[in-house]
Amino acid sequence: MSLPLNALYHCSYSIYFHLVACTKYRRKCITQPMLNRLREIFAETLQKWEGELIEFNGEADHVHLLMSVNPKVQPSKLVNNLKTVSSRLIRKEFAEHLVKVYRGKPVFWSRSYCIISCGGAPLAVLTQYIQQQAKIE
Repeated sequence: MSLPLNALYHCSYSIYFHLVACTKYRRKCITQPMLNRLREIFAETLQKWEGELIEFNGEADHVHLLMSVNPKVQPSKLVNNLKTVSSRLIRKEFAEHLVKVYRGKPVFWSRSYCIISCGGAPLAVLTQYIQQQAKIE
């Protein structure tokens, strides 16, 4: 799959991240309706950050997001906002289910997460390309 090049006024870019977020204590509490709602929440939140949700899926205790972002975004702040907004809304909309899992504590996501940059050419190809640039004399 060829990844498109996006543009702002002063730059062109192609920035993709793979994010993995786990539930607090890795509790298997995500249901299919919750997964569907999380997809909506993440897509809407990323749109506000001028990004896009490319792919999304998950299991009972974690989710995976493939997202496109622009260069103005600080990844740690984006992840914090994605987790905060989704936790607040999921805890509100699925309170009856989650109160049993977390005994009324206002938690949903674990503090930790994994974010990996992805897309474009492999590092070996980029390294070779840079090494083959013409020498300045």
